[in-house]
Amino acid sequence: MNNKQKKSSSPLVYSTDPNFMAPGYDVDDDLPKIPANQQKIKVLTSTKHRAGKVVTLITNLMDGEEEKEKIARQLKTFCGTGGSYKEGEIIIQGDHRDKVLQWLQKQGYSLARKV
Repeated sequence: MNNKQKKSSSPLVYSTDPNFMAPGYDVDDDLPKIPANQQKIKVLTSTKHRAGKVVTLITNLMDGEEEKEKIARQLKTFCGTGGSYKEGEIIIQGDHRDKVLQWLQKQGYSLARKV
């Protein structure tokens, strides 16, 4: 086999997928860890795209994906309601801004604010 016929060690040349990660690469490993007391978290309510139902949104959380999912589970349990973690936001069903804010401040997120 000459140089022109050599096969690449990686079969992937280019990906148009914006969420593509090279094998073995984790985004959360490269992000610097921001302490809880320095994160400016926003707690707000929204009805947009939810058929008029009110939800509490927690945004600007700068932890890793696994940590955000863990916080979402703990908040759902604390508020006694459903919710989820999607696209960087924690969603809690109902208007629970005061409870969520209280829980976040107890966990050390002292800059968390209601909007």
